[in-house]
Amino acid sequence: MTEVPEHLRKRAEEARKKAEAKAAGGDAAPAAAPAPEPAAAASSPAAAPDPGASKIPAHLLERSKAAREKSGGGAAAPTSGGGTATAVATAPVAGGAVPAVAGPAPTLTGPGGHTQRLLTVVKSGSIQDVKATPQDKVHTWPHLLVVEFAAALACTAFTLFFSIFVNAPFQELANVNSTPNPSKAPWYFLGLQELLTMFHPMVAGVTIPGMGIFLLTLAPYIDKNPSNKPEDRKFAISLMTIHLMFWATLVIIGSFFRGPGFNFVFPWQKGIFFDL
Repeated sequence: MTEVPEHLRKRAEEARKKAEAKAAGGDAAPAAAPAPEPAAAASSPAAAPDPGASKIPAHLLERSKAAREKSGGGAAAPTSGGGTATAVATAPVAGGAVPAVAGPAPTLTGPGGHTQRLLTVVKSGSIQDVKATPQDKVHTWPHLLVVEFAAALACTAFTLFFSIFVNAPFQELANVNSTPNPSKAPWYFLGLQELLTMFHPMVAGVTIPGMGIFLLTLAPYIDKNPSNKPEDRKFAISLMTIHLMFWATLVIIGSFFRGPGFNFVFPWQKGIFFDL
């Protein structure tokens, strides 16, 4: 629970004392007439006036206290004769009836008896958040899809202008009696064909591609960083970069550095043996 400041506690204590004194004065106002038994009241030790007390007569304060104890189930006030008598504040009314004066109104208090207002204790920062929480996420639409759509338009435009200036005719029908030399696979298979010139078919066609696919499959389980920033995903980005550079190097060698008989040649000496 929030600690109550000392000056607020003292102010509440003074306000509570004033409220009690005012309530006691209200109970004593209707009881201006003397009690039916003046002898008992005069002989009571509580009837002696106390100069240091409040300005309300002592016998009126005693009657008010006895009335509060009666209403709260307390014990009766003692009398000078040794017995007990219930002292209530009364006032003469027409007909001789003596009505009882009700006790003071109960004071409303909070937990632990505190009477401070809530806004004097609780700070505004704990009930309302005035600062916006920064977020590193954006919506798929329109932020992501607009960028992807622009990239698709750029690729389509590049392909269109490339097809205008570069011819890509179909080759003649294959002749079983005449094998072209060199005989090259399509460019996306040239990396695998290049591996076949270096290793055994089992190693080049199964082992090396299988290990590459297996490592790429394990990458999300090894690097569990949820961040999307490249500087926070060094392992995953390094692994994918190595894979792409390895395969791109094999494709470039098979396309531009392989001549007749699939032998290694320099394109600036023997020419380029590659057709789109």
